[in-house]
Amino acid sequence: MSFFQLMRAILALAIIPFLTLLVCLACYIDVHWGRHSSFKALQFPRIWGKAACWFAGIRVRVEGHENLDPEQTYIFVGNHTSQTDIMTFQGYIPHNFRWIAKKELFAIPLFGAAMRAVEFIPIDRSRGRQAVKSLNNAARRIAEGSSVLIFPEGTRSPDGHLQPFKTGAIMLAIKAGVPVVPVGFNGTYQALPKGSLLTRGGEVALRIGAPLPTKDFQAKDKQELARKLQKLVASLLDQCHQPLSAE
Repeated sequence: MSFFQLMRAILALAIIPFLTLLVCLACYIDVHWGRHSSFKALQFPRIWGKAACWFAGIRVRVEGHENLDPEQTYIFVGNHTSQTDIMTFQGYIPHNFRWIAKKELFAIPLFGAAMRAVEFIPIDRSRGRQAVKSLNNAARRIAEGSSVLIFPEGTRSPDGHLQPFKTGAIMLAIKAGVPVVPVGFNGTYQALPKGSLLTRGGEVALRIGAPLPTKDFQAKDKQELARKLQKLVASLLDQCHQPLSAE
């Protein structure tokens, strides 16, 4: 990393949390005392995504715009290699969507209030009745028109390679019954690997695949759908992100 890249990475590390705070405040004020529209307030997270990428020195290219119907509700399914997956998708995917976040994040002062203001969807990741209830509520919200992005690997890949898909997130797609869109995140691992604090910048390619209908899948088909979606996501990835078992 050059001296300029190092200075930019340190600046990004210092500014992005402050930028996040400002965006949360803007969302809350806009929804409660401004335009009173959670839909219109989504412009602030989009601005945050683009600004965060700029500070981090990340250039984003999106391929496959033509696969999306702007009026359709989708579940976007992608590989997860980096924290920068969030900022690149938020800033550059041209579709109205919400995030699904663990319920604990909604308890964070201002941050949680802002997420509620723009109608992000909480989910209980514990086991038992509450987890099933929150999954059903999330599926209902999606079916009613809230597109979302999920990472079925469950956590960031430690080495940038695509990991097996867990079926919990896949059940959400089956319950919601809306088309699933595979997304390949290429270059985000190189920009900020898991365990690193300083971004390295560079080019990121987000590849959007063709939507896959899920209405004919049932709960018993979750393993089959998980494997199918993993293959579709893998087809959108560069060689360096392919599953190790496929190399």
